[in-house]
Amino acid sequence: MKNYRDPQENLVFGITLVVILVVTLFTAGLTLCIFPILLVMFLFYSYSASQSHHAALQRQARPIEDFPRAAQLAEIARRSIRAPQVQTMLLRSGELNAYTFGMTSPNVVVLYSKLFEIMDSDELKFVIGHEMGHVALGHTWLNTLLGGMAGVPTSFGGMVIFTLAFRWWNRACEHSCDRAGLLACGSLDKAITALIKLGSGGAQTAAELSQAYEMLDKQDDSLSNQLTETLMSHPLIINRIEYLQAFTKTGEYRRLAQEVQQNMMAA
Repeated sequence: MKNYRDPQENLVFGITLVVILVVTLFTAGLTLCIFPILLVMFLFYSYSASQSHHAALQRQARPIEDFPRAAQLAEIARRSIRAPQVQTMLLRSGELNAYTFGMTSPNVVVLYSKLFEIMDSDELKFVIGHEMGHVALGHTWLNTLLGGMAGVPTSFGGMVIFTLAFRWWNRACEHSCDRAGLLACGSLDKAITALIKLGSGGAQTAAELSQAYEMLDKQDDSLSNQLTETLMSHPLIINRIEYLQAFTKTGEYRRLAQEVQQNMMAA
């Protein structure tokens, strides 16, 4: 079940790939001759860095299996969207964050302990489902591949185009994974409060959430914020919320939600 991918993601990926190749062709000059070598070197470096990061994480974090409640939530989220097996780690930190990495299976999902202090079970399933969506949809290794291609030396103008195209694809991936997170938690309200908590740094009470939402709602009112978003790997929080609100009104969402229920009954 990977049909929760944002329909625009594949289009954006294709355009991004073409833009990187075309700009490289016309601006890289002699660099083009050694493009394959540079790309292989970058991928080797990325793989080595990933392995090193994994080794360091093993020393700092604990496997989620050490925390039965968290492990149960992670397994529910994984089965909901039929994500592949991953190694989920819990890292003690006062920061609100989660991420995934790895170029080979099993990929690693890292959850910061602060998430479990301020989020309820459904909100956690949204966050976990989002990260597992990255794994299921192949974003982890594709991100490394595109990043490597965009990292080939070129002109300043080429670098700007690379960055804009790469970030555009990154944001499309985030929308796809928000869909995965929503399906994993099964509640638009909980998906929204999870995003508000992430965007606000930890609002918890109803009053705090309402106030935080009002602030986030003003994000896209500013032209400067809209322009800044083009350089960001994640869409503005308010845009992610509005995207999910629109998605839940579609027949596609209702069909996918029914498919999730079937997945859980068959598990």
